Amino acid sequence: MARMTVRQMWAAKLAGLPVEAGVPRAGGGRRAELQPALSLQRTPFNGLVLGVDPSLRGTGLAMIEFTSGRAPVLLRCQTVKVSPRETMAYALGEIHRAVTAFLADFEVRHVALEQTIFVQNFQTAQILGAARGAAISAAALRSKDVFEYPPLRVKQAVVGAGRASKEQMARTVMALLGHGRTLAPDEADAAGVALCHAFTWRG
Repeated sequence: MARMTVRQMWAAKLAGLPVEAGVPRAGGGRRAELQPALSLQRTPFNGLVLGVDPSLRGTGLAMIEFTSGRAPVLLRCQTVKVSPRETMAYALGEIHRAVTAFLADFEVRHVALEQTIFVQNFQTAQILGAARGAAISAAALRSKDVFEYPPLRVKQAVVGAGRASKEQMARTVMALLGHGRTLAPDEADAAGVALCHAFTWRG
């Protein structure tokens, strides 16, 4: 039997079909078995997910559509870039405005964010927390359910290895989405969070 690509395996998984081959290891070589949690039968996720990778000066946003029997489709992505010359308050407003625009243009089912696990210092933690708060408040004002995932879980769900590099994540995300151009790093991370949500969702 021909070996399935990562994209084909996830398409089969989302369609509720059996997957014969495992997800390749992030570094290549022999294939690894699927994560036990992912191998269980479940109801495929259907709907739109807005993935958010929060950052004060470069928040990544990715809107992905999930439909049973089809590969996920990237509908829109954006990096909310804010100049260091602008104030923190201005940056938070831009994040809130961008998330609100995505939610106004699409019938979003869920919003998924990457959690902040490790920060260099207290001030950085405050800044990242504020950026997350701006995105979450925009979702809350439109009554959208918000889900948060640690980076390790995102990498395990998407790549199959918790220690995968950002480059490996980006390549796998683009392969899963069949995307023609290279995504910006923050957009690829945001798309990864959305994929993680759909792949691990237990509705």
